[in-house]
Amino acid sequence: MTEQRQHKNTQCGMRMNRLLLLLIVPCILAALSPAVTAAAGDPTITIASYQVTPTVLLPGEQGMITIVMQNTATSASMTETSVNNGYTGSTTTSRIRDISVIFDTVSMFGNGLEVIEGTYDHVGALGPGQSMQLTFLIRAPAKSGMYFPEVWIYIPDGTNVRFPVPVNVNSTIGVQRQAILILTSSIPDSVQPGDEIPVRLNVRNDGQLLADEVTVRIENASTTIAPRNTDLYHLGMISGGQQKSVDLILVSDRKTSSGLARIPVTLDYTGVDGEVYERTTSIDIQFEGQAELGFVSVDTSPRRVAEGQPFDLAIRIENTGTGEAKQVAATVDLPMTGTRQAFIGKIKPGNDAPAIFMLDGGKGGTYSYNITIAYVDDTGSHTLTRTMSIRVLPSEGAGIMLPLGGIFLIGGFLGYRYWYLPRKNGSGALPWLKKS
Repeated sequence: MTEQRQHKNTQCGMRMNRLLLLLIVPCILAALSPAVTAAAGDPTITIASYQVTPTVLLPGEQGMITIVMQNTATSASMTETSVNNGYTGSTTTSRIRDISVIFDTVSMFGNGLEVIEGTYDHVGALGPGQSMQLTFLIRAPAKSGMYFPEVWIYIPDGTNVRFPVPVNVNSTIGVQRQAILILTSSIPDSVQPGDEIPVRLNVRNDGQLLADEVTVRIENASTTIAPRNTDLYHLGMISGGQQKSVDLILVSDRKTSSGLARIPVTLDYTGVDGEVYERTTSIDIQFEGQAELGFVSVDTSPRRVAEGQPFDLAIRIENTGTGEAKQVAATVDLPMTGTRQAFIGKIKPGNDAPAIFMLDGGKGGTYSYNITIAYVDDTGSHTLTRTMSIRVLPSEGAGIMLPLGGIFLIGGFLGYRYWYLPRKNGSGALPWLKKS
């Protein structure tokens, strides 16, 4: 009996020791572990914004969904307090640490759409006020309608986030029927540099909602084309399906280059939601320069053309028009052998170029001939003909001129000596004989 009592006492003592350890150890661990105090509620993640590109998908078309994840807490922190017990007493230390949201995976589930690329693994963490942008590649189904793929964000030891994104596949549901301004212009079919250009601008509202405070502004994009009067026009209010017009005059310089000129136009208007919208378009003008060719001078080398002697005929041609003359060629119909055609090429406005003909000469006489110039400009092909003349001295005439000139000189001297001087002196004596 005594041994049984001793054994029972021993077992009771062991149980008491175990109970004391169970009570003391947690107290010691609590004393050694830091005390944590949160300064704010537990933050989490939300979808701050999303964007679907394009806004309306066609059946089978690929698109993108871009989301922006953001930490809900703009400034979340926690205070950590540590108490260390030692032989000399206890020491308390504190430090402040930001609370970050740790998330593991971000995925997208199509719910009728095909998600081509839609999973991000081991993304990371977001601190207070931080955000992150992710993009998912999708493909629209064959059937039109509204679809709502979901973004799932997995947060370890937290609340997972599920966010549906509306996607419009060829459907009128959810499409805002706002004001849509279309600008068309009416101009003359043919416009030359230097002309005044009458322009009518038609502003049509193809949308269903009202466009208010509509203004049309002609931008100054060219130094050679500008409005003759004002460059700003106020049209006021244009309802859906209605149209208003503006008449203006554009002036152009003669140096305006041929070809297409685009004058930028800006449309500003206020929508029914109070937002100010701006749309940029243009007035397209096709300038067609017209060349005007004329004759500046006609020269020969040598200056005096003699019978049977080769000579060069140079006719200088000038372009006084507004367009470039291209493929310029000239011909003469003189009855002489040699080069009677000349190819010039291009003559720009304000410039001139010579047409040179190398001729072998002909018989003496005066020749009347035609010079014909063919050229091309922006308005088409043209031909210009002018009648001219040239004098060719006969060869025998040139030989007789010297003897005749000598006879005239001798006759003049004899008349002066034997007729003019005696009459002047009265007595018929020579001047030096009269003085003696």
